[in-house]
Amino acid sequence: MAVEFPEPLSHEEMKEHKIPLAYRDRCARLLVPLNKCRVEGWYMPWNCEHERHAYESCQYLDFKRRVKELEELRSQRRAAGEE
Repeated sequence: MAVEFPEPLSHEEMKEHKIPLAYRDRCARLLVPLNKCRVEGWYMPWNCEHERHAYESCQYLDFKRRVKELEELRSQRRAAGEE
């Protein structure tokens, strides 16, 4: 199953939207509308549920992708006899 991630933002776009360095990843494109919604909704926790869910889902899928890549790398190393 291939996971579809949003088109990544360029570094210039991330600077323009003032995304902190820690959040500049594959899901940064979803963070822009979430932050805009949060500001417009006075940061009320019941606002922006759809945007927050989309961003958190992207973060979770990206985490799972990185874990899978790490497992593949470990299995390649085991096969090569490095571990």
